[in-house]
Amino acid sequence: ARAANAHDFIMELPEGYDTVVGERGETLSGGQRQRIAIARAIVRDAPIVILDEPLTGLDATAAAVVMEALEHLMKRKTIIIITHHLSIVQRAAQIVVLADGQIVQRGRHRELVEAEGLYRQLCEDSGYSGHEKRSVPEHG
Repeated sequence: ARAANAHDFIMELPEGYDTVVGERGETLSGGQRQRIAIARAIVRDAPIVILDEPLTGLDATAAAVVMEALEHLMKRKTIIIITHHLSIVQRAAQIVVLADGQIVQRGRHRELVEAEGLYRQLCEDSGYSGHEKRSVPEHG
């Protein structure tokens, strides 16, 4: 829970770690649910973790906390992240860009930003320069 940035909010729950949070964590915020999912992946010691849009619906503060937890997880696991959030994928060892169900590009963030292609276009369209300061090095 500490590695997933979940311990502090868990301790603030009425019964701490023994609090019943309901089906699918319905009493938790989106960011809290994501951090619990990351903590579960760490505890299960799953060699591969698949996350689908882990930052969707989160405010900037919650997204930053979840990103910190993801960065910790990325150091220890193979992570497959399905996302439109370019801030997540820039840290990936390998980015696979799909269009109409087909792989159209594959590579590291820097390579894809410098090449002509869909990834660079997505960066430009979103106003994302692709050169933001990294808090962790690229993996791989």
